[in-house]
Amino acid sequence: MTSLGPSSLGLVGLEAGMPLVGPSSIHIDVTNSCNTNCVTCWDHSPHLAEPRSAAWKKQQVDLARVEELLDDAGSLGALQAVVISGMGDPFVHPQVYELLDAVKSRGLHLTVITNLIPADPERVIALDVDQLLIGIHAASEEAYRAFHPSFRSDEWTRLHRALERFHAAGRRYKHVQVICGHNAHELVDMVRLGQRYDAARVNFKLAGLKAGTEAVRISPEQRRELIEVLVPAAQDEALKLGVTTNLDVFERQLSAGGEATAPISEIGCFMGYVYSRILVDGTVLYCCNTEVEIGSLQEARFHELWRGERWEAWRARFRKGDYLESCNQCGKINENVKLSRRFERRFGTERLHQVTGREAAGRALPLAPSRSGS
Repeated sequence: MTSLGPSSLGLVGLEAGMPLVGPSSIHIDVTNSCNTNCVTCWDHSPHLAEPRSAAWKKQQVDLARVEELLDDAGSLGALQAVVISGMGDPFVHPQVYELLDAVKSRGLHLTVITNLIPADPERVIALDVDQLLIGIHAASEEAYRAFHPSFRSDEWTRLHRALERFHAAGRRYKHVQVICGHNAHELVDMVRLGQRYDAARVNFKLAGLKAGTEAVRISPEQRRELIEVLVPAAQDEALKLGVTTNLDVFERQLSAGGEATAPISEIGCFMGYVYSRILVDGTVLYCCNTEVEIGSLQEARFHELWRGERWEAWRARFRKGDYLESCNQCGKINENVKLSRRFERRFGTERLHQVTGREAAGRALPLAPSRSGS
C-alpha cells in the first residue's frame, strides 16, 4: 500500500472508512476583500439581501499563519497541492506574492482562483504559478459588465491583455465560466474564447444561488435551450477546436433542476479524505461548503482536526449518503466526479455505491470520456 500515491491512498481510505494519510490538497482563503462584485457571489453581489459588513471584508491572513498551516498539513504525509483564493480575490492581499512563494518554495503545486484584474502577470509568470482558475464569466464585454457591475473602466481590455501575455509566455491556464441569466447565451463563444488563448480547460459551472442572488438564475427557457441546443453546440465546437471542457459535468448540473446544481446523491462526496478548505478566520471546512464546519485553527492544529471526532462524524454521515440540502449545490462537483470515476475503476460499481450510500442497483457514472474532453 505504501507504493500508492497520496491521492490513491485517499481513495483507499474512503474504501476502508478511515483516512490513511492527510489531504492531498488544501484550499486556503487569504482575504475577504474583493475588487469587484460578481452578481452570483454570496459575499459581494449587489443582489444580497444582507450585505457583508465592512469589517468582514477587511479580514485577511498573515504570512506566518499560512506558513504554519502549510507545514502542519504537510506533516500528515500526503500534501501535494494548494489552492489560494478567498471570499474575495487573493491578488488584493498586500502580501499575495510572498504567500504564493511560500507555497512554491515547499515544492507544492499551486493554483490561484482569481478574476485576474488585480494581478501582475509578470510576477505570476516569474513565480511559476502552476495554475490559475480565471473567473471570466463572459465572452463579450456586455456580458462581462453585466456579471461584474462595478467594472466600469478598461477591465475587459486589461483582462484580454493579461490573457495574451500568458499565451505569449506559453502559460496554459483555465478559464472559469459561471453561468447565470446574464451570460447563458454565450456558451459557444466561451469555448471560442478558450481556444483563442489556448486555455488548458474551460470549466463551466451552473451558478449556485442564495441570499438574494437568485435574481440572476437562468430561466426555465434558458435551461431548456442550454440542454437542447447550446450545450450540444458548445461540445461540437470544443471538439472541432480542440478545447478541453467539463461540459459533460455542466450538463449533469443542468439536469439536477430547480435550485440544485449538483446531483450529489448520484456522484458521492470524496472530499473528506483528500481535501479541506480553511477560511480567513481560521475556520476549517470539510469541503468548500461553509455549513460543514470541522473546527478552528484558533482552537486546535490542523492535524488534530483531520483525525478528530467531528471530521470522522462527517465522513461517516456522507458515507451513508446522508447529505445536507446545500450539498445539492456542491462547489467541488468536478473533483467529485473525477474521484468517483477513479474509485469505480479501482473498486467497482457495487463498492462505489456502498461507500456513497447508494444501493448496488443504482446507476453508475459513465467512465468513458465525453466529447468535451473531461
